[in-house]
Amino acid sequence: MQVLQVQLAVQADPAEVGRARRWVRSRLQGQGVEPDEQLAETIVLVVSELVTNAVVHTGCPAVLRLSMPLCCPGVDGMEAPRVVAVRVEVADASRTAPAPRHAPGDATNGRGLELVEMLCDRWGWYPDGSGKRVWCEIGPTPAADHAAEQAPAAGAYAR
Repeated sequence: MQVLQVQLAVQADPAEVGRARRWVRSRLQGQGVEPDEQLAETIVLVVSELVTNAVVHTGCPAVLRLSMPLCCPGVDGMEAPRVVAVRVEVADASRTAPAPRHAPGDATNGRGLELVEMLCDRWGWYPDGSGKRVWCEIGPTPAADHAAEQAPAAGAYAR
Protein backbone atom coordinates (compact mmCIF):
# COMPACT_ATOMS: atom_id res chain seq x y z
CA MET A 1 0.00 0.00 0.00
CA GLN A 2 1.31 3.43 -0.93
CA VAL A 3 1.13 6.33 1.55
CA LEU A 4 1.25 9.93 0.41
CA GLN A 5 2.50 12.31 3.11
CA VAL A 6 2.45 16.08 2.61
CA GLN A 7 2.85 18.98 4.99
CA LEU A 8 2.27 22.72 5.14
CA ALA A 9 3.90 25.30 7.41
CA VAL A 10 1.23 27.56 8.90
CA GLN A 11 2.08 31.01 10.22
CA ALA A 12 0.66 32.39 13.48
CA ASP A 13 -2.10 34.31 11.71
CA PRO A 14 -5.80 33.36 11.75
CA ALA A 15 -5.92 34.09 8.00
CA GLU A 16 -3.70 31.01 7.55
CA VAL A 17 -6.66 28.78 8.42
CA GLY A 18 -8.29 29.59 5.08
CA ARG A 19 -5.03 28.88 3.27
CA ALA A 20 -4.77 25.52 5.06
CA ARG A 21 -8.33 24.61 3.97
CA ARG A 22 -7.58 25.48 0.33
CA TRP A 23 -4.31 23.52 0.47
CA VAL A 24 -6.06 20.43 1.87
CA ARG A 25 -8.79 20.59 -0.77
CA SER A 26 -6.20 20.75 -3.55
CA ARG A 27 -4.17 17.85 -2.12
CA LEU A 28 -7.28 15.70 -1.76
CA GLN A 29 -8.48 16.55 -5.25
CA GLY A 30 -5.04 15.64 -6.58
CA GLN A 31 -5.65 12.17 -5.16
CA GLY A 32 -9.12 11.78 -6.67
CA VAL A 33 -11.23 12.99 -3.73
CA GLU A 34 -13.69 15.54 -5.09
CA PRO A 35 -14.25 18.67 -2.95
CA ASP A 36 -17.96 17.95 -2.45
CA GLU A 37 -17.45 14.34 -1.26
CA GLN A 38 -18.28 13.74 2.40
CA LEU A 39 -14.72 12.59 3.10
CA ALA A 40 -13.26 15.84 1.73
CA GLU A 41 -15.75 18.04 3.58
CA THR A 42 -15.05 16.22 6.85
CA ILE A 43 -11.28 16.47 6.47
CA VAL A 44 -11.43 20.17 5.60
CA LEU A 45 -13.62 20.90 8.65
CA VAL A 46 -11.33 18.95 10.99
CA VAL A 47 -8.23 20.67 9.56
CA SER A 48 -9.92 24.03 10.04
CA GLU A 49 -10.63 23.28 13.70
CA LEU A 50 -7.18 21.89 14.51
CA VAL A 51 -5.26 24.64 12.71
CA THR A 52 -7.46 27.30 14.33
CA ASN A 53 -6.73 25.83 17.77
CA ALA A 54 -2.99 25.78 17.10
CA VAL A 55 -2.86 29.35 15.78
CA VAL A 56 -5.24 30.92 18.30
CA HIS A 57 -4.09 29.16 21.46
CA THR A 58 -0.32 29.28 20.89
CA GLY A 59 0.20 32.45 18.86
CA CYS A 60 3.05 30.54 17.15
CA PRO A 61 3.51 28.89 13.76
CA ALA A 62 2.34 25.31 13.32
CA VAL A 63 2.83 22.46 10.86
CA LEU A 64 -0.08 20.66 9.23
CA ARG A 65 0.59 17.16 7.92
CA LEU A 66 -1.67 14.84 5.92
CA SER A 67 -0.92 11.15 5.53
CA MET A 68 -3.09 9.41 2.96
CA PRO A 69 -2.85 5.64 2.48
CA LEU A 70 -3.86 4.81 -1.07
CA CYS A 71 -5.55 1.57 -2.05
CA CYS A 72 -4.04 -0.41 -4.85
CA PRO A 73 -5.25 0.00 -8.43
CA GLY A 74 -7.85 -2.40 -9.77
CA VAL A 75 -6.90 -5.86 -11.02
CA ASP A 76 -6.76 -4.61 -14.59
CA GLY A 77 -4.34 -1.84 -13.54
CA MET A 78 -6.57 0.79 -15.15
CA GLU A 79 -8.02 2.27 -11.99
CA ALA A 80 -5.87 4.88 -10.22
CA PRO A 81 -4.98 4.40 -6.55
CA ARG A 82 -7.62 5.98 -4.29
CA VAL A 83 -7.46 7.55 -0.85
CA VAL A 84 -8.84 5.09 1.70
CA ALA A 85 -8.26 7.07 4.90
CA VAL A 86 -6.51 10.21 6.08
CA ARG A 87 -4.44 11.00 9.14
CA VAL A 88 -4.29 14.70 10.00
CA GLU A 89 -1.60 16.00 12.34
CA VAL A 90 -1.01 19.54 13.58
CA ALA A 91 2.20 20.24 15.47
CA ASP A 92 2.39 23.42 17.53
CA ALA A 93 4.67 25.04 20.10
CA SER A 94 2.51 24.45 23.20
CA ARG A 95 2.79 21.44 25.48
CA THR A 96 -0.66 22.13 26.94
CA ALA A 97 -2.94 19.16 26.37
CA PRO A 98 -5.99 19.76 24.19
CA ALA A 99 -9.16 19.55 26.25
CA PRO A 100 -12.63 19.41 24.71
CA ARG A 101 -14.94 22.05 26.14
CA HIS A 102 -18.69 21.98 26.26
CA ALA A 103 -19.71 25.41 25.05
CA PRO A 104 -23.12 26.80 25.99
CA GLY A 105 -25.74 26.85 23.23
CA ASP A 106 -25.29 30.54 22.44
CA ALA A 107 -21.47 30.50 22.38
CA THR A 108 -19.78 31.31 19.06
CA ASN A 109 -16.68 29.22 19.75
CA GLY A 110 -15.41 26.40 21.95
CA ARG A 111 -16.75 23.45 19.96
CA GLY A 112 -13.72 22.57 17.83
CA LEU A 113 -12.59 19.45 19.66
CA GLU A 114 -16.18 18.30 20.09
CA LEU A 115 -16.46 18.36 16.30
CA VAL A 116 -13.17 16.49 15.97
CA GLU A 117 -14.47 13.84 18.39
CA MET A 118 -17.72 13.46 16.43
CA LEU A 119 -16.21 13.39 12.95
CA CYS A 120 -13.08 11.30 13.39
CA ASP A 121 -12.60 7.60 13.94
CA ARG A 122 -9.90 8.34 16.53
CA TRP A 123 -7.93 11.31 17.75
CA GLY A 124 -5.30 12.09 20.33
CA TRP A 125 -2.15 14.02 21.04
CA TYR A 126 1.38 13.51 22.25
CA PRO A 127 4.33 15.69 23.29
CA ASP A 128 6.57 16.49 20.34
CA GLY A 129 9.85 18.31 20.95
CA SER A 130 9.09 21.51 22.83
CA GLY A 131 5.41 21.38 21.83
CA LYS A 132 2.79 18.81 20.93
CA ARG A 133 1.20 17.06 17.99
CA VAL A 134 -2.58 16.64 17.77
CA TRP A 135 -3.68 13.92 15.38
CA CYS A 136 -6.84 12.32 14.08
CA GLU A 137 -7.80 9.59 11.66
CA ILE A 138 -10.69 9.79 9.25
CA GLY A 139 -11.88 6.83 7.21
CA PRO A 140 -13.63 6.90 3.85
CA THR A 141 -17.07 6.39 5.40
CA PRO A 142 -18.72 8.25 8.28
CA ALA A 143 -16.86 7.75 11.55
CA ALA A 144 -19.97 6.34 13.24
CA ASP A 145 -19.76 3.27 11.00
CA HIS A 146 -16.26 2.52 12.29
CA ALA A 147 -16.57 3.55 15.94
CA ALA A 148 -17.46 0.07 17.16
CA GLU A 149 -14.58 -1.49 15.19
CA GLN A 150 -11.85 0.89 16.34
CA ALA A 151 -9.82 0.13 19.43
CA PRO A 152 -8.23 3.34 20.70
CA ALA A 153 -4.45 3.51 20.64
CA ALA A 154 -2.48 4.55 23.72
CA GLY A 155 -3.12 8.24 24.39
CA ALA A 156 -6.05 8.26 21.99
CA TYR A 157 -9.55 9.44 22.53
CA ALA A 158 -12.29 7.31 21.06
CA ARG A 159 -15.96 8.07 20.85
